[in-house]
Amino acid sequence: MKKLSHILILGLSLTLTFSSCQKKQIKEEDTDTQSAAESSLATSIDNDMNNIADEAGRNKSVSSFKTSEASAILSSCATLHFDTLISSNADSITVNFGNSNCLCNDGRYRRGKLLIVYTGKYRDSLTTITVTPLNYYVNDNKVSGSKTVKNLGHNAQGRLVYDISANFSILKADNSGTIQWVGTRQREWLAGENTLLWIDDKYSITGSASGTNANGRSFTSSITSGKPLIRDMSIGCRKHFISGEIKHTPQGKPTRIIDFGNGTCDDQATVTINANTYTITLP
Repeated sequence: MKKLSHILILGLSLTLTFSSCQKKQIKEEDTDTQSAAESSLATSIDNDMNNIADEAGRNKSVSSFKTSEASAILSSCATLHFDTLISSNADSITVNFGNSNCLCNDGRYRRGKLLIVYTGKYRDSLTTITVTPLNYYVNDNKVSGSKTVKNLGHNAQGRLVYDISANFSILKADNSGTIQWVGTRQREWLAGENTLLWIDDKYSITGSASGTNANGRSFTSSITSGKPLIRDMSIGCRKHFISGEIKHTPQGKPTRIIDFGNGTCDDQATVTINANTYTITLP
C-alpha cells in the first residue's frame, strides 16, 4: 500500500509538472507582429521623405508623387515653393500637398508640407539636406520631427552614398499611440543616378534605429548585415521595399525578423518570431 501511494504521488507530480509546462508554453507563445508592422511603417515614411526631397532637389518637381503628370498644374498634390536665399549658404523648397488628403502616385494619401533646406546642389559631395515635416500626414498618420541627409560622394563602386539621421514621431491614425523613431541610415544609389528619370532609380539602405512603439514599449532595430533594404522606384514598386531584412527587438521580447521578400513588387512581408513565421500586409 505504501509503495502504491508513492507511485500515485509521483504520477500526480508528473501530471502537475506537465500541465504547468503546457500552461507556461501557452502563456509565453509570442505571436505579436504589431511592433514589427510599426517598425515597417516608420522605416517606410522615413525613406519616402528622402524620395520626395531627392526628386524636388534633383528635378525641381515631384511629378512621381502627383496624381497625374498631365494634370500637374491643376492637381492639388505636391506644389512647390522655392526660396533661393533662405540664408547665406542654403536654399529651400517647400513641398505642399494641400490641406486635404491627396492621393499620390505611390498609393498613399498625404497632406501638409515638407520643408527641405539644401546647403548645396543635391549631387555635390558634402551637401547637407534637412527635411522638416510641417503639419504633415501620411495616410492620416501625423509625422513630426526632422531628418538630415548628407552627401558623402561616390564610394569605391562609383555610387553616390548619403548618411541619414532622423528623429521623428508618428501619431497613428487610429489613435492607438505615438511611435518615437530615431534612425541612423546609409543610402546607396544603385541605379538611375545618371538619368533625369525617376522611375529607373534603385536604392540600397542599411543602418539601425531605436525608439518606442505606440504601446510605449521601447525597441531597437537594425537592418540585417548582407541583406540591405532595396527600394525600386519603378511604377508599381515604389510603395514598399522589395527585399531586405530588419531585426526588430521590442523590450523584453524576442527579436523579430522582418523579411521584405526576394524582389517581388508587393505589399507583403513576413515576420519570424521564435522560429514561427507570420505574413503581414505592409501599410
